[in-house]
Amino acid sequence: MITRQFVLVLFVAAAVQASAGVEPAGGRVFDVHGFGARGDGRTMDTAALQSAIDAAAKAGGGVVLLTNGDFLAGSLWLKSHVELRVVAGARLLGSTSLADYQRNRWYALLLAEGQQDIALTGGGTIDGQGRELVKDVIRRLNAGEGIGQHHPSGRPDENDRPQVIEIRNCHGVTVSGITLRDSSCWVENYINCEDLLLEDIKVQSTAYWNNDGMDISDCRRVRIARCDINAADDGICLKSERGGKGCEDVNINDCRVRSSASALKFGTASFGGFRKIRATNLMVRDTFRAVVALESVDGGVLEDVLVEHVRATNTGSAIFMRLGHRDTNGPVGRLSNVVIRDMKVEVPAGKPDANYETEGPPAKGVHNVLPACLVGLPGFPVANVTLEDIEIIYPGGASRPPADGAVEKIPEHPEKYPEISMFGELPAWGFYLRHAENIRFNNVRVSTRTPDLRAAMVLDDVSGLELNNMSIQPAAATFVLHGVTNLVYNGKSCSDADQSIQLSESSPVNLKRLKTRE
Repeated sequence: MITRQFVLVLFVAAAVQASAGVEPAGGRVFDVHGFGARGDGRTMDTAALQSAIDAAAKAGGGVVLLTNGDFLAGSLWLKSHVELRVVAGARLLGSTSLADYQRNRWYALLLAEGQQDIALTGGGTIDGQGRELVKDVIRRLNAGEGIGQHHPSGRPDENDRPQVIEIRNCHGVTVSGITLRDSSCWVENYINCEDLLLEDIKVQSTAYWNNDGMDISDCRRVRIARCDINAADDGICLKSERGGKGCEDVNINDCRVRSSASALKFGTASFGGFRKIRATNLMVRDTFRAVVALESVDGGVLEDVLVEHVRATNTGSAIFMRLGHRDTNGPVGRLSNVVIRDMKVEVPAGKPDANYETEGPPAKGVHNVLPACLVGLPGFPVANVTLEDIEIIYPGGASRPPADGAVEKIPEHPEKYPEISMFGELPAWGFYLRHAENIRFNNVRVSTRTPDLRAAMVLDDVSGLELNNMSIQPAAATFVLHGVTNLVYNGKSCSDADQSIQLSESSPVNLKRLKTRE
């Protein structure tokens, strides 16, 4: 016999699902209110939320539902076949006390290890409350509680500041439609995962240093689509940690990024490398370092990369490619087979992220605006790169040409952290190529808004450079050549005797040749 009370329970459950737009698709719904969650933003709901997740997992899967409230919690562990759904109007708030967090690799609000078929969805918000949380971390460090150590910069180290999400060694992961706010460290970190879908995520995290928008470490079969990221560090960052297999088969589409570091970055950690990566339709603004930074500095192979349809304004540099050797006990990696096409970038004269809550670090020494860079190592060139249909507009402003010998004095720095300012002042305003081979420029346009007395391009130890329909404004620019062989422009070979070349009808270029290395 069906009691009136049972009918009432069914009616209330149906009403909750309807108001939240919930369609369980055959799975059970576990409303956290039914497990004792208060959702008042003051009471710790960790136990209630974890109980709902555990119950859904024990039942074989289902939807854990957060509606109508602000749910305050410490670390929660996601489980296989469970979807955590934070609906529009609901918020999951991270505790502001480090004592409420647990570690996997690092601390995080949402953790998963070795799970499959997990999801985080809904139109709601997950807020790490990083500003207040960092204050608690600093207090504990200063009190000598033995939780960790200060970074050389003086701030708490990254592994002592909780992230919002850390998902590791998982298969079949979906994060969709959610807003992620104010982490005390990286916002979301996916490590050694397969079949990862990140779509329609909004990241608003400028609470503290190292607020990477999303970090993809050693993952395979990844799709990132329609994400909007404002982050106080790298925007979309692919990594490969020591012992990792690398990132492979990653597609990034239709994303907007603002970053106090680089918008799209591969590295810095790059042990296993990056292969089969596609990024298309990126809008970048107010970004401190590079629009696209491709770095292999830990022995990994970076290859088969396509980046296309990019528009960037108020950004420190268009392109930074670096093959380095931080891991001096390991092999040098490889950076090759990269295509970047259909890109337009406007570089400002001032600091691109000025007046943001957490700006990028101050420059080490005063220097003029930096050019796009493709830089390898002696005997290990950046190779087989095509730049096509690219326009970069620089501010100009260098009031004097570089001193004699400036090219030879640029340090190699194979072991240094890779960033656009790592070589200091550069004697070019448009492009700087060093230790590179088989590089192709097709329909590339560079210009300055005001005069710049540096060379438009500096080419140092470059073998095989093809320039097709390149435009440089203002006209009568200079290229500096040092150890350059096989330079071809518009199908013509440049001989050692040539003092100038005509790149296009309006772009004559003077060639300044330096003595090659002995």
